[in-house]
Amino acid sequence: MQTRVAVFGAGSWGTALAIQLARNDNQVNLWGHEASHIEKLARQRENETYLPGIALDSKIHPVSSVETCLQDAQIILIAIPSKAFRGLLQLLKPVLASHISIFWASKGFEIETGKLMHELVTEELPGHHYGVISGPTFAGEVANGLPAAITCAGDDETSTAFFADLLHGSRFRCYTSSDVVGVELGGALKNILAIAVGIADGLGFGANTRAALITRGLSEVMRLGKTLGAREETLMGLAGLGDLILTCTDDQSRNRRFGLAIGRGMSVEEAEIAVGQTVEGLRAASAVFKMSRELDLELPIMEQVYRVLYEGVTPLDAVKSLENRPQRAE
Repeated sequence: MQTRVAVFGAGSWGTALAIQLARNDNQVNLWGHEASHIEKLARQRENETYLPGIALDSKIHPVSSVETCLQDAQIILIAIPSKAFRGLLQLLKPVLASHISIFWASKGFEIETGKLMHELVTEELPGHHYGVISGPTFAGEVANGLPAAITCAGDDETSTAFFADLLHGSRFRCYTSSDVVGVELGGALKNILAIAVGIADGLGFGANTRAALITRGLSEVMRLGKTLGAREETLMGLAGLGDLILTCTDDQSRNRRFGLAIGRGMSVEEAEIAVGQTVEGLRAASAVFKMSRELDLELPIMEQVYRVLYEGVTPLDAVKSLENRPQRAE
């Protein structure tokens, strides 16, 4: 019997995951909030805006109604920007059956509260099993069937294994975990560090600088993760180190491209327009800066990213601040 999955988010990542689910012989209802975009997907059988040139399988059904997306669905996957996450949960609340589990591929924090996505789910939809998927994956490569691996972490072993099995294939390996916080943090924090590396590369610094930022950035991820209860092996795995390396080193990363543009002289606003898609690291930097102050944690690289993005500090001055930090043991 085929499983029907309700995928909320018809951007590049939601569409790529819908393609992977359909590749594994699942039926997929693919929801987007813009009716014109959904109508175009249904007519052209291609996401020309976000994943041009990749055909949509006949098992993918674009819809613009929340109720229609949920029809006959046994599980939900959310792939929308973190800033819209709570709003979608509130739309789902009156129409979602209590037995349906909720998984998401959204990466980031709620900017107003600094909360991770699982905290929003437990607030808005208490009683539902939930989980997150994250790892070193670009949408286009997944949609094209290139080999990749991710982590699926959830609050319930049975529902997590069930959802991971829906995605898992010979070219898309899906490992399971119970460390929801660790997987979420890895996916959110790497975006801030990708901006830092992008800025450094935009300034013309070399491979040595890039490696130093990634390595010292990882130590900041570990420091914050330990404080918030994440497991070390998660942050050293696909959802942590794996995603960090990918996002910091490949220009498919919108956060890296955003940092590159700033390093080359664009303003924050100009860089965001140039990228043309959601830059999760921009909002995550603000949430993490506030969190570091509340927790009294030193996160110097992420702090300097925040100061460049929100306080008008120039990239070169941010670099000088890092260079002038006291020498210390590693």
